[in-house]
Amino acid sequence: MRNRFIRSATHEYMADGEGFVNERIGNIYRQLAGNGVACIITGHAYIQPNGKASERQASISDDKFIDGYKKMVAIAHAGGSKIVLQAAHGGRQSKPELCGGDPVCPSAVPDAKTGIHPREMREEEINQVIDSFAEAARRGRDAGFDAVQLHAAHGYLLSQFLSPHTNRREDQWGGSEENRFRIISGIMAAVRKKAGNDFPVWIKLNSEDFIETGLKVSDSIKIAKRLETAGVGAIEVSGGMMEAGPKTARTGIAGEKDEGYFLSAALEIKKAIGVPIFVVGGFRSAAMIQKALDQGIDMVSLARPLVREPDLIKKFKEGKKRADCISCNGCFNPEGIRCKHA
Repeated sequence: MRNRFIRSATHEYMADGEGFVNERIGNIYRQLAGNGVACIITGHAYIQPNGKASERQASISDDKFIDGYKKMVAIAHAGGSKIVLQAAHGGRQSKPELCGGDPVCPSAVPDAKTGIHPREMREEEINQVIDSFAEAARRGRDAGFDAVQLHAAHGYLLSQFLSPHTNRREDQWGGSEENRFRIISGIMAAVRKKAGNDFPVWIKLNSEDFIETGLKVSDSIKIAKRLETAGVGAIEVSGGMMEAGPKTARTGIAGEKDEGYFLSAALEIKKAIGVPIFVVGGFRSAAMIQKALDQGIDMVSLARPLVREPDLIKKFKEGKKRADCISCNGCFNPEGIRCKHA
């Protein structure tokens, strides 16, 4: 890659009603690639209709979506950027009115924040999810993406399997750490069969769930070791879930002391394995980004700052010290992501 900056997956709220990507999303990627972002990770694309989590979310659930993604890939590559497809299933964070019924979860654990009561998945549904992730990766390869990223963070379905808070099963898919990881190892193996051994598989992983009975950093280190054994190409470290409140995209980032709130956890994971580690979480200043890289982080991911300033990487290169983003979260607009202050 041409530098060490990643556009972290950021839901654009711009796909059409069927989940097709379009020129509005392409324009975002064109600006990011043309202004120096080394790698763009797409907004989360749902692998099954029952995993749709948000309005205007893009889909990768059928071959009919491949041609649209080919255009996105061409835009990124023309601007000099790598581009990675993020594949996801909302699980219990899917909205009933969007996913066609009761949201599913490893266990029927209600979400205290949304009040959603999910339905526990049947084993055949778990196997279908494994196959659907593999099919999504194959579609990503066919569309020309440089890699696929499995979304196993932020309380979505794969995160729910990994977390003891949401996975209370007593069969082979729950209980022990090994059993909770089983769906990931199954997906990794299935992706190799359908997309090939040479197609990179990345993962987005929670450092912590920020729920008393959820994942802690010590748990995530163990998961990271299993991911390394399974052949993951890179791990992007994040944290939090909807039920935990605003822990993922935090407000009030006033200075360097507030930045990089997942950095210490990412460094602990980095020390434990040899896989490249990326970290997201409130980076705003060139100095703090450099500090993360100097400490051993392989690449730094940005989301909200690149909404306000898609040319931020170019500005950093020209000497800008700090992003203009004020971390208000006003950019998460269901009519299409945009900065309300720009």
